[in-house]
Amino acid sequence: MQYSVTATSTSKLKATLDIKQTTIVFGITPATSETLANPAELFLSSLAACILKNVERFSEFMNFEYTNAEITLSATRLEKPPRMDDINYILHIHSTDEHINLSLLKKNIEKFGTIYNTVMKSCAINGTIEIKTGQPNT
Repeated sequence: MQYSVTATSTSKLKATLDIKQTTIVFGITPATSETLANPAELFLSSLAACILKNVERFSEFMNFEYTNAEITLSATRLEKPPRMDDINYILHIHSTDEHINLSLLKKNIEKFGTIYNTVMKSCAINGTIEIKTGQPNT
């Protein structure tokens, strides 16, 4: 498989990523640091998307149903050299099935996630998965 994106920046303003039929606007200046995603947040977003995609994928293989899943990630930025380290996540799966094999799901996410495996080679990733049986926050 091959992947491709196109990115464009406007000096002293913002930048965009064009991926298929999606455009993502992100910040490149201090003036947009509070309103637009920055490259580090886009990096974490890619990992979050990978994990959520694999929840969907493995819900079919592991035969469980869920209404939605939500993930929160955090990371530490090291200064010298500047890089991400110590990524942590909490994945909540909203489901009435209280018997989902969470350890197997986590193992599958870690083994088969393309972005997960790429990131794991450069920094530590720690996560927990929890089942939420109530209604999700919408």
